[in-house]
Amino acid sequence: MTLLAFHDVHALYGQARILNGVSFDIAAGERVALVGRNGVGKTTVVNTLCGVTRIESGHVEIRGEEVRDLRRYTAAKNGISVVLQGRGIIGNLTVEENLLLGTATRRRGPWTLESVKALFPILEERKASPGLALSGGQQQMLAIGRALMANPDLLILDEPSEGLAPVIVDELADLLVRLGDEGMGILLIEQSVGLIRRVAERFYVLSKGAVAASGSLAEIEAEDFHKHIAI
Repeated sequence: MTLLAFHDVHALYGQARILNGVSFDIAAGERVALVGRNGVGKTTVVNTLCGVTRIESGHVEIRGEEVRDLRRYTAAKNGISVVLQGRGIIGNLTVEENLLLGTATRRRGPWTLESVKALFPILEERKASPGLALSGGQQQMLAIGRALMANPDLLILDEPSEGLAPVIVDELADLLVRLGDEGMGILLIEQSVGLIRRVAERFYVLSKGAVAASGSLAEIEAEDFHKHIAI
């Protein structure tokens, strides 16, 4: 089943067009990377899904159905969790309160406070601490844990390795592969080639707001992939 698809999407911030005919899709259980240098529109893809940018033409489909009125809650309502660049931790809430925000969709599934804390034991240890009192790596665990609490079918992560120690990036890669193997779709928006190659099965390269290349990670040499990211 195709969980999310963009079809020739042109999107604007105000009057400035940022996406110029973006098309891609991701199915249940697939691990897909969306890559490209800074400023090419990767985060705009997320913002378009969340209704922050305006679609001028083209359309977005969720589970094969066109969604005409994208709002900030549309993704969560339809089983899509987004881990934003910068993590989006609410500073005046505790770690546990931040986690509980993920339950707002009331979707049932395997991810509960108990299972998330079993995955990230530090969140149990620091459950009463303010969310922003955690280290960068711990905040990323909190952001991912909160996203999992919504029991999504598709998890989108925007630059999740930013500011993380290599050992934490390794743990993140293992987790994302595991989630994909369990049937969750993963859309990884990232510039770390190491993380991309460990996690993703397919990739799309954005350049100047459009898809410039796509393919299988297994069928592309590392050197050629680096060139794609440097477009």
